[in-house]
Amino acid sequence: MYAIIEDGGRQYRVSEGDTIEVDRRDLTEGQEELEFDRVLMVGNGEHSVVGQPVVAEAKVTARIEGEHKGEKLVVQHFRRRKNSRTRTGHRQKYLRVRIEKIVS
Repeated sequence: MYAIIEDGGRQYRVSEGDTIEVDRRDLTEGQEELEFDRVLMVGNGEHSVVGQPVVAEAKVTARIEGEHKGEKLVVQHFRRRKNSRTRTGHRQKYLRVRIEKIVS
């Protein structure tokens, strides 16, 4: 069984036991689970349900495994013949979650 969920403007194809990285968000103290209610599609072998735009009463629950930082991205600006160079770095923070259950 798999599902396509939407979170943070991106779509993820997930099945039970998968680990994905979603955008970091503020969590309450002691929160261990996330619930994704924007389920766009649920599939199970030959049978699949496509939402218009979301599947009614479908949700995906996930266990939070922790925060982590992505790769360092280097942005470099170079203007020719001007002796002007700028280099900046950025590391995006993500939340790693493990998909526990898909309810459709």
